[in-house]
Amino acid sequence: MSQTGTLAFSLGEYRDNETVGEFVQEELNQYRHEYYNQDAPSVSDAVYDRLYDELELWEKDTGIILSNSPTQTVGYKAVSSLEKVRHDIPLLSLAKTKAVSDLASFLKGHAALLMLKLDGLTVKLVYEGGKLVEGSTRGDGDEGELITHNISAFRNVPLSIPYKGRLVITGEGFIHKSDFERLKDTLTGSDGKPYRNARNLAAGSIRCLDANICKEREISFFAFNILEGMDEFEDSRDSRSGLLSILAEFGFEVCPAVYIPPDAKADHIASKIQKMAELADTWDIPIDGMVLRFNSFSYSASLGRTEHHYNDGIAFKFEDDTYETVFRRVEWQTGRSGEIAPVAVFDTVEIDGCEVSRASLHNLTFIKGLELHPGCRILVSKRNMIIPHVEENLDRGDYQDMTPQTCPCCGQPTRTHSRAGDKGRMVETLHCDNPGCGSRILQKFVHFAEKKAMNIRGLSEATLDQLIRLGALKGYQDLYHLDRYRDEIIALEGFGEKSYENLIASINESRSTTFVRFVVAMDIPLIGRTASRILDRHFHGSLRELRLAALDRFDFTCLEGIGDIMSSNLHKWFRNSDHLLLWGSLQKELHFENGLDAQTSGEENNMNETTNNTFAGCTIVATGKLENFTRDGINAKIISLGATPGSSVTKKTDYLICGEKAGSKLAKAQQLGVKILTEQQFLEMLSA
Repeated sequence: MSQTGTLAFSLGEYRDNETVGEFVQEELNQYRHEYYNQDAPSVSDAVYDRLYDELELWEKDTGIILSNSPTQTVGYKAVSSLEKVRHDIPLLSLAKTKAVSDLASFLKGHAALLMLKLDGLTVKLVYEGGKLVEGSTRGDGDEGELITHNISAFRNVPLSIPYKGRLVITGEGFIHKSDFERLKDTLTGSDGKPYRNARNLAAGSIRCLDANICKEREISFFAFNILEGMDEFEDSRDSRSGLLSILAEFGFEVCPAVYIPPDAKADHIASKIQKMAELADTWDIPIDGMVLRFNSFSYSASLGRTEHHYNDGIAFKFEDDTYETVFRRVEWQTGRSGEIAPVAVFDTVEIDGCEVSRASLHNLTFIKGLELHPGCRILVSKRNMIIPHVEENLDRGDYQDMTPQTCPCCGQPTRTHSRAGDKGRMVETLHCDNPGCGSRILQKFVHFAEKKAMNIRGLSEATLDQLIRLGALKGYQDLYHLDRYRDEIIALEGFGEKSYENLIASINESRSTTFVRFVVAMDIPLIGRTASRILDRHFHGSLRELRLAALDRFDFTCLEGIGDIMSSNLHKWFRNSDHLLLWGSLQKELHFENGLDAQTSGEENNMNETTNNTFAGCTIVATGKLENFTRDGINAKIISLGATPGSSVTKKTDYLICGEKAGSKLAKAQQLGVKILTEQQFLEMLSA
């Protein structure tokens, strides 16, 4: 690839040859449509057969068979539900900016690629032996949904490729803008209303249970990253642009990108952004920004990650369209932590087909910065086409302090508090310190019942409010004993026998839970799903071991992804006697899917098995081709030893297990002095 040009799309070398590859496939599909659907063939059967034979020969010669190929007679499947799948390498997002100057500063003397930020749904594809074996969504980054049945319904995904090793790539599933314009008036979403944008339609279509429906939605796929495989390409294995170009040779359409030199200035990057945006418009590609990512894989790996994003790239977001309206007032909502959140109420404005009349105002500093007052004209947007946001006050100069002196729920006095916000700036927030505040209590129950926590389906905030007012809920355990209030609940407005039975069934289903859900439900500050999964892996799903570690002042910062504040929060939470009582008593109501219930004696035996070895408590990274393990297999083995499988080599890595063609991770381990083991040495240590 030229360092000044744009990465070629897949089959680029064949686009000028009208007898092979993608062009022939598109021609044949058009002729099939004319013959079967329009009853108006434009070519003779002989012409069609000749082109078909040439396409078959091309597929045989190249090893590339695309999902939309006329040679494929595979029926489109349907599934009853989307199974969950864990991502061995987390599919995290990137930091974001709207300033081109930030992109120039980000380079720090390293070359990068500027790629289109496609507006669709991230998809991961796995190939083994040259065949597609798995497709999944990004999900929350750690866990997605299997959509393998739908991949054959995409327009352009290779089902067979000439590369026979294990290959794991990520890319974006999306719908071209012209296809969306054609489809949008004929389809409706789950709410019965037309789809408002191509991204929502693409996301819904990719997750369809019936691949026949997905097929009708014209989903395209562009690859943009390689997670595993291709280590044998010596000349290109540390070059993102080089490996993406090889992907194009395998039949993938690659996300368009341009090379950005190490010393690029903001004006140079801005001109490239403009040209890339024009390219996307010409090629009918939906985008919502650009992505700048370092070209060197080894340098990228050295930068590590946060809990939220990888540090080797940054997303440049386009400015959102703004709409003028009139600000009327602030509504204040007390959350479960006691922080009182301000919400702007303004005259209804339509954005992207939605009526918007409310938006978060974040904190007191944000309100003061905008100099808001009732009746002022404001500009609002939907950031990323999702979240309503107040962008500007057009009538500054008449600020009015609208801060309430008492909590809007319980009436107790409020207090202000200053804390560090984004980029270290101090922000002022409003709080209610009354632990008995009704709104705080309600929101705690809402969090406990959420999908990411105990996942009690159908238990709405309104229903929780009714149960609290009834006196049926004073603590979380009470949810599992609502039979004591059966008659009173059935008599509530909107309830009845059937509603009660459905509620109890949902609550009983939630008794079967996991370490991660339980920890999230405990609402330990800053300990969300990602941190809970890190703790789950390190403590082997044992709540008892986590509790003992916290009480013993275990240094949680030794776990990649756990920082100082999170570690401190864990220590503080477990030092609270009420929290410890809740931690133990609530487990008696539950059953843990991995069997590691803290109340069972079997846990200690299991812990002895996983900790009585050299590797217990270590962070271990595996790289290269292993003879006795698949990638999933070696990670599972590492976890079974009481260790944590790492995705990149850092100063916290204890061991690197090297197979053939280890690549950049070996060099990084040597640089950091990490203990390096061959696969055989690893096995010998296990049997010692």
